[in-house]
Amino acid sequence: MATYRPIMRDYKPVPAKAQPRARWMVWFVAGLGLPLILVALMLPDQNQPPPLAPESTSLVSIGPVPEVTAPAKIAALVTTTEKLISTKIPPLVAAPQPEQERIVLTVRRGDSLDRLFRRHKLSAADLAGIMQDDLAKQYLRLVKPGDEIIVLHNDGHISELSREINFDSSLKVSREEEGFSAGMIKHKIRVRQVEAKGRITSSLYLAAAEAGISDRTIMNLTDIFAWDIDFVLDIRQGDEFRLIIEQRSRDGVAIVEGNILAAEFTNQGEVFRAIRYEDPDGHSSYFTPDGRSLRKAFLRAPLSFSRVSSNFNPNRRHPVLNTIRAHKGVDYAAAHGTPVKAAGDGKIIFRGKKGGYGNAVILQHGGNITTLYGHLSNFNRHARNGSRVNQGQVIGYVGQTGLASGPHLHYEYRKNGVHKNPRTVSLPKAEPIDPALKADFLRTAAPLINRLDDTPLVLLEANNTGDFNITNTET
Repeated sequence: MATYRPIMRDYKPVPAKAQPRARWMVWFVAGLGLPLILVALMLPDQNQPPPLAPESTSLVSIGPVPEVTAPAKIAALVTTTEKLISTKIPPLVAAPQPEQERIVLTVRRGDSLDRLFRRHKLSAADLAGIMQDDLAKQYLRLVKPGDEIIVLHNDGHISELSREINFDSSLKVSREEEGFSAGMIKHKIRVRQVEAKGRITSSLYLAAAEAGISDRTIMNLTDIFAWDIDFVLDIRQGDEFRLIIEQRSRDGVAIVEGNILAAEFTNQGEVFRAIRYEDPDGHSSYFTPDGRSLRKAFLRAPLSFSRVSSNFNPNRRHPVLNTIRAHKGVDYAAAHGTPVKAAGDGKIIFRGKKGGYGNAVILQHGGNITTLYGHLSNFNRHARNGSRVNQGQVIGYVGQTGLASGPHLHYEYRKNGVHKNPRTVSLPKAEPIDPALKADFLRTAAPLINRLDDTPLVLLEANNTGDFNITNTET
């Protein structure tokens, strides 16, 4: 049997693959160690006092950090950072305040304060809070058409509310931390005397407007001279007037004209003067410069009328009956419902329907004088049979009852039962000023009369600007 020797092949030994060196461990150690070293360097030493912070910077005191290991130092650093982030540093610039909106609430017919707030989208809760204040409730509970309430608000939330109570005081409601509080504001009132003068070229009201006089003041002027001048029928082109008036200003702003202190009216060449006098009891009236009262016992016309539709005429043809029938009074055409006033102090002796007069009122005055008011649409409910009335008190309203072709007042004046023309009859004069007060009246009247004398109308023609001539008299 043959013996076989193994065949030896010439193979080169394959070298073993080199194992990679563990470099990741080096990087891991370096990445973890370097930050720890840096953290250790940044933390303050326990033996060193902490540095003082500048006054303008708000920092939180951390206190000394004890010697701890690196992981503990990292945890402490994280905690400190969180504290710094959570600390509120006051802003260098104040936050802007929300813008306030100012609105004026004007009361309409049928309005209430609640309806006003809802209309303007204001907070109902704020209104309830405001009405918890007794003073605010007193002056805001009732409102009437034309009243104005000024409100400052931010998106409907009230910050301030104010309302004028009278000329010299206002209510102010302000928001506070615990609700609303109300108080009264007293305005600074200044009274001075001003002069106005003018000449009538077309109408009294146009001349007054050119002189800068309000409608209210010119109405007062006509009331002062109502016993002597018929301002509807007697006014002529070229008539002149001059006034000395109180002017009231509030907080430096002229607001309203006050009383007429002195007045002069020249009507068809005849001069009428009036001086206002207030007695010690506070009662005021107008007198002539020598102390005679301008207030007569009777008014020339007992209403504000547009025209005389029929004069006193014993031979007039009646517009309804078409027959000659004496017209024993004066017919004043006026709008339906115009108030009719008592021509003088007296007592109502008849009120009701009276034949062709329709609804009528008859007054009994002193001196055996009676006045009749006919064709009324209605009566004043306070003026009843037997009641006493004062001059100027409303007793009824213009209408067209009875034999009337249109709305007007039929007015009759009788003395001792005899009809007189109301427009021309000599009217009884009122009582003069009390003799005990006459000396004081003359002292009051003297400077006013001098000012009327020292203001010639020719100056107005040269400078008819409509401005007041301001005097140096102030109170």
